Amino acid sequence: MMLRRFVPFAALLLTAALASAQPPAFALGASARQAPDDKQAAQERADAEADAPKLIPVLELEPGMTVADVGAGFGAMTVVLARLDKTGKVIATDIVERQLAVIRDYIKREGLQNVTVVQSGAASANLPDGCCDAAFLRNVYHHITEVAAFNRSLFAALKPGGRLAIIDAAPDAGSALPRGVPANREGHGIRSSIVRDELSAAGFIVDKTFDKWPPDDKTPAYLVLARKPR
Repeated sequence: MMLRRFVPFAALLLTAALASAQPPAFALGASARQAPDDKQAAQERADAEADAPKLIPVLELEPGMTVADVGAGFGAMTVVLARLDKTGKVIATDIVERQLAVIRDYIKREGLQNVTVVQSGAASANLPDGCCDAAFLRNVYHHITEVAAFNRSLFAALKPGGRLAIIDAAPDAGSALPRGVPANREGHGIRSSIVRDELSAAGFIVDKTFDKWPPDDKTPAYLVLARKPR
């Protein structure tokens, strides 16, 4: 499988104009790129087709539920999840309008009617309170700058008992700290112990940490699973 530790579906594009207008929720580093070409898009779709079925049982998704893809990037995972359950709803968020435009075009080409696209901000996912049964951030969390506020927004967006999955990886030694993030990230990435502590501080109950995610993948990622108390 393609190495995608820091070139995820939530990879970010930020123009100079946007950078001067407002601080990004997710700092830019080597992951910044233009919209994928046909080959890249095909690989992202293949990765999503492989990974989405593994995420569904972890998030306890059932037909008709609503799930938020927070930091959805170019939307491959959003589209795959929406196609797997057309009775449910997927909310795709990203901070960058260019990403959102690509997602809107993607869902139009796929003929999907069950996807809502939302622009997030530095301190909030901008999701309605209690809108989601589950949410996930895939290789996004280590870029968040306003951590406490953003986590509170995720907590508010989930229904009681709603699940949250943070998929990320520990920083490589000597890697550059993304712009604006807390220094305890120690580089480009974040340790799972820090994720657990920060989610707990926001009121989440941390249920489980999968030290390797996906279990059969070669990338050094983990998944922290938490839930909102009932």
